Amino acid sequence: MKLRIISATLLFALAATATAEDGGKTLAATLDIYAFPKAGQAAEQQSKDEAACYDWAATNTGTDPFNAQKEQAAATQEAEQKAKQAQGATQGAGASGAVKGAAAGAVVGELSHADTGESAAIGAAVGLVASRRRARAAGEQAQQQAAAQADQAITASAEDIANFKKAFSTCMEAKDYLVKY
Repeated sequence: MKLRIISATLLFALAATATAEDGGKTLAATLDIYAFPKAGQAAEQQSKDEAACYDWAATNTGTDPFNAQKEQAAATQEAEQKAKQAQGATQGAGASGAVKGAAAGAVVGELSHADTGESAAIGAAVGLVASRRRARAAGEQAQQQAAAQADQAITASAEDIANFKKAFSTCMEAKDYLVKY
């Protein structure tokens, strides 16, 4: 209970600071929610009501829009890192494939009584090409998977913010404000 009171007090202070710094922009307006006092509430009362509704909406939806925006940015950054890692994973794949191919070619050349060196060279070339193709395909798949995960996180976050805005608006309407977002 103390945490909620402290949270509401901090939000009220944040709203008052934001109003002063943003040239009159309220906490609701910062969230792209516009609240008009239908009963002629003073600006100070509106700030208090917005802080209380912010706390109520955050508690009831489990979402804090300011944290959700940070989480979206983190998900995007993580996807970019995974894509870079996937690109780096393909490096060196050709060399290991060439070594394996050369070994296999030498064995085949020895068993078939052909020129072992020539068979190893052919095996190395085949191994190199096959290994690079597999590595490239795996890298592309990893990049697609990372992008899909990032998109999913961003979509979930957007839904959470929309639910928060609905809850916040409902609270403000109950306090006699006309609300649009």
